[in-house]
Amino acid sequence: MAAVALVILLIVLVGGLIVLSSSIRIVQQFERGIVFRFGQVQRGGQLRPGAVREPGLTVILPIIERMQKVSQQTITMGVPGQDGITQDNVSVRVDAVVYFRVIDPVKAIVNVHNYGYAVSQVAQTSLRSVIGQADMQELLGEREKINMRLRAIIDEITEGPWGILIERVEIKDVSLPEGMKRSMARQAEAERERRARIITADGEFQASKRLAAAAEIMSQDPAALQLRLLQTVVEVSAEKNSTLVMPLPVEVLRFFDRVTGGAPQSGESGSGDDKPGLAERLARAEAELAKAAEQPSTLKSADDVPPVIGLDEPKSQVAAPQDDEQRGITGAPDARTEGDQQPPT
Repeated sequence: MAAVALVILLIVLVGGLIVLSSSIRIVQQFERGIVFRFGQVQRGGQLRPGAVREPGLTVILPIIERMQKVSQQTITMGVPGQDGITQDNVSVRVDAVVYFRVIDPVKAIVNVHNYGYAVSQVAQTSLRSVIGQADMQELLGEREKINMRLRAIIDEITEGPWGILIERVEIKDVSLPEGMKRSMARQAEAERERRARIITADGEFQASKRLAAAAEIMSQDPAALQLRLLQTVVEVSAEKNSTLVMPLPVEVLRFFDRVTGGAPQSGESGSGDDKPGLAERLARAEAELAKAAEQPSTLKSADDVPPVIGLDEPKSQVAAPQDDEQRGITGAPDARTEGDQQPPT
């Protein structure tokens, strides 16, 4: 009898352990437990008390209750690439990424079967719809706007009935036909070339204004131009194996012309040797003045005064031989001889 009782006790203990192990459940921190009692979560149109179990250790009634865990972590789901035609009749292929999480575990389990697959199908159909409503420029340059529109469409379908919140939708890639890529590349290259030419022209215009201002300043002072010339010579001479050609300023040529033009040349002959010098002309003028002072004046007016030889000679007759000598003309008539040949007034 004792043996039989011991066997029965062991059977009861083993059964109790089995029932206890099937009754104890552990809910993780990121999960929620949905308990179905006789297959029901709600009673009388309202959620039954204890239907949603919080994270930690929980106990359910064996055979009577069944618990299903629902993760509330954010799920990242890739949307397969969808082929579509944009509003401006361009064939594109677009794929995206959807980030969502469960905010109502009861709705996610009761109202929809396999909510992950359902969200994927809704994202694909919504992506096709958005592609048809947008043009190529919006898909390439205004992705944030497309993402917000796509998120609003998907979230409207999933949040209320399914208890799923769409946190973010991102367009991952937009594939264009090869012909369209080549056309866009040519357009971009032409645009860059246009900008480069505009920038170059603007730079040349600004440089020309600066050079014009510098030329205006240099024209006011000839020494500045000479200093600039010397600076250019220094810069050129810094290069090795170069031939430097030094231009001679015009002012230097004019200086030598003035110096050489005042003295008679040795090769000249004729009137140059017969022309009296300045000292001789002054001596003759003083002698004539002394002779005129000794004689009493019988003239009635200043117009009757005879010209003084050597001082009152006409300028044209005196300057003509000098010009001829500077130009190298020989055999010019003597100014004094021409003066002597004039009849007295």
